[in-house]
Amino acid sequence: MKTAEEIQKKISEYIGSTSFSGTPKELYDPIVYIMSQGGKRLRPTLCLMACELFGGDIDNCLPSALAAEVFHNFTLVHDDIMDQAPIRRGKETVYKKWNSNIAILAGDVMQTKALELALSHRARHTYDVVTELCKVAREVCEGQQYDLNFETQDNVSIAEYIEMIRLKTAVLLGSVLKIGGLVAGASEEDIKNIYDFGINLGIAFQLQDDIFDCYGDAKTFGKMPGGDIADNKKTYLYLKALELSDDDDKKKLLSLFSMKPGRDDDKMRKVLDIYGKYEVKKLVTDVMRTYYDKSLTYLDKLSVPMERQTALRDYAEALYFREK
Repeated sequence: MKTAEEIQKKISEYIGSTSFSGTPKELYDPIVYIMSQGGKRLRPTLCLMACELFGGDIDNCLPSALAAEVFHNFTLVHDDIMDQAPIRRGKETVYKKWNSNIAILAGDVMQTKALELALSHRARHTYDVVTELCKVAREVCEGQQYDLNFETQDNVSIAEYIEMIRLKTAVLLGSVLKIGGLVAGASEEDIKNIYDFGINLGIAFQLQDDIFDCYGDAKTFGKMPGGDIADNKKTYLYLKALELSDDDDKKKLLSLFSMKPGRDDDKMRKVLDIYGKYEVKKLVTDVMRTYYDKSLTYLDKLSVPMERQTALRDYAEALYFREK
């Protein structure tokens, strides 16, 4: 079994050998720009690890893994437009470096490119892989719309928030693991369990991102902290603080999150003071741990021997204890 580092090297080489350029260059240069940035390569790594876990040939899975990575980056390009985010991975976002119109078109091409990559490997699993990618594309858009809705929705529950991040973030992690299993010819039961592992790991991963957005360092995190507060996003931290706050603090929070979106250092400080008062960072960290622990229970159900799971379990642990 290959380590995550060995698989990521293989992914980088495959991406390096894949052309993302074309004409008009104004359309394709942004795609080359974002695909050359690297990032965690989390999704293709999980895809190939699942394929190898179930005894598949990861070379056969590379086009599908790259399809998932291109799709993920497409969602980032469009997300950054909606969030008006200036920095991603420590660099200017596509919409900021070029403009929103170019970013929209480049993202559209990337979504098409993802499907082309999935279809390029004509095998028995191709139909199922493309079907899964189409399903997850719809789900991610649903999650993004819920996220937008929550910005102006008064009564958002924690359960609704968890469902939103399941759709916006976690389903793609579940799907890439499922795709790896499909390519390897895993059983239906194993595919379901590896998918559920990804869903719970993905929710824990997003909760960690929410914490980083409030408390992370820009150089380490790769983007400006405080974006969620600036955009009045009702994250788990906000919802838990609202739930625990006394009447005065509740009024303050509601007032702060009714301000016009935009960066405001005073607003950021006041919100974080309330979060600190009710220890919501610790509470969200505890919830994150619950989802991580739950994810591992699905690995326990796999028909694959424990010794073959070591690389995937180590990678999941590294994601849980990551610092960015």
